[in-house]
Amino acid sequence: MKIATWNVNSVKIRLVQLLEWLKRDKPDIVLLQETKCVNDAFPAMEIEELGYNLALHGEKTYNGVAILSRFPLEDVRRGLPGDDGDSQARYIEAVVSLPQQALRVASVYVPNGQSADSDKFQYKLRFLDRLCAHVATLLPYEEMLIIGGDYNIAPDDRDVHDPRLWQGSVLTHDEARQRLRRILYLGMYDAWRLCHPQERAYSWWDYRANAFERDDGLRIDHLLLSPQAADSAESCIIEKDMRTVEKASDHTPVVIQLSVASGQ
Repeated sequence: MKIATWNVNSVKIRLVQLLEWLKRDKPDIVLLQETKCVNDAFPAMEIEELGYNLALHGEKTYNGVAILSRFPLEDVRRGLPGDDGDSQARYIEAVVSLPQQALRVASVYVPNGQSADSDKFQYKLRFLDRLCAHVATLLPYEEMLIIGGDYNIAPDDRDVHDPRLWQGSVLTHDEARQRLRRILYLGMYDAWRLCHPQERAYSWWDYRANAFERDDGLRIDHLLLSPQAADSAESCIIEKDMRTVEKASDHTPVVIQLSVASGQ
């Protein structure tokens, strides 16, 4: 089974690229971020024609997350517990009904944070605290769980092309990194590091200053796995080629292969 996370940076602008990628790679489950449209405006028909079921949580112009699945989706949850009054569409979760077992997946778009001295950075930290608390309630189910998304955090300096240049930024800030570690310390695994303990690779490159051509990137898109999912992990790749296509997103898909019977 192939599961991917991808910040598409506007599903309508990137629709052609998304459809071609779905046809080519045929992922079983896709976790999208920054869809940037309300649910009614999401290009559902085009994606459903490729055999995907959809769970959507969108808003106009900003944010937006979605789950695409070749299998039925049940128990869809939109938003994190404790986010009463928070209208930003940043989290969606569902149970995927497989022939022989259930798999819980979530797509998350963690706030960028803007700058370390801003209210938006404090919102980012609170969001991560809520995410950590929610993961703590899910792990006791002892089921296969994958939370994929744009975390807007490079876990350590191996995940940054120039650590000195990015020191103290909202993507490498100690407080943000600490909160990501808290989630991992609950018993979650970073799929890329699980499969590539030391390798440097990036999932995001700024559009400016020829960052992609210079490979000046950061690894901020992650697939976090419960122990049950980690035990089934066979490989994890970052599909860097999707950053080379016309009108590419500034992010590229991160894909994990699991030894799970899909029945497909």
